[in-house]
Amino acid sequence: MPVLAEAQNNPGYDRPGLGFSPAVLQAGDFTLEQELPGWSRANGVSQYSADTLLRLGVGQALELQLGTGWNRLKESGFVTTGRSDTSLAVKFAPQTTGDVSWGLLGSVEFTDGARAFRAGRSQYLLGASVSWQRSENHALGVYVEATHGDSDNQMLAVNSSHALTGTLSLYMEAAAQHLDGIGHGSMGGAGLVWQVTPRVQLDIGVRHRLGGHADTWQGGAGFAVYFGD
Repeated sequence: MPVLAEAQNNPGYDRPGLGFSPAVLQAGDFTLEQELPGWSRANGVSQYSADTLLRLGVGQALELQLGTGWNRLKESGFVTTGRSDTSLAVKFAPQTTGDVSWGLLGSVEFTDGARAFRAGRSQYLLGASVSWQRSENHALGVYVEATHGDSDNQMLAVNSSHALTGTLSLYMEAAAQHLDGIGHGSMGGAGLVWQVTPRVQLDIGVRHRLGGHADTWQGGAGFAVYFGD
């Protein structure tokens, strides 16, 4: 997702939106990206999540990522809470000299979360992100991912980011997905990103099902903090 980034050496954040920014942190720099919280609803079931992502630059166009989160599920009057599975990821994004940048991300999600939110087996993800900076105020992006584990799922998402001011931007996105054993679905959404300081970003966004098999609603807010030179 193309986002604002103003601090020196800050390549941007992986939130908000679907996918990730096709850029990596410099060696020794890290970010904290936190959901506050997210919400989804489908078939009368509501889930609230507070996902946490830590990113660490290791050099050679690589960064390491550690993720987990906390969940609250409400269904038929019953409430269940617990921690998400832990995920480890490696992102590769070479430096580019033109207006197009790209990156790859591979991750594994372990089965160590609370029983209600634990996958039946380890989940593997491979994603690719491409961004085109069309002008100083407008960027387009494409994201594709495939996951393998309990089921084999795929997603294709496109996004457009517009700078409204020097610190505020609007993004729009649309996605198509295939859920193994369930079928195809699509959704679209939009949100705002505010660069509060050169190192702190706030965001808010919402997505709605356009057709097929997808959550009726997804939404949430969050923040990201850059720690680096």
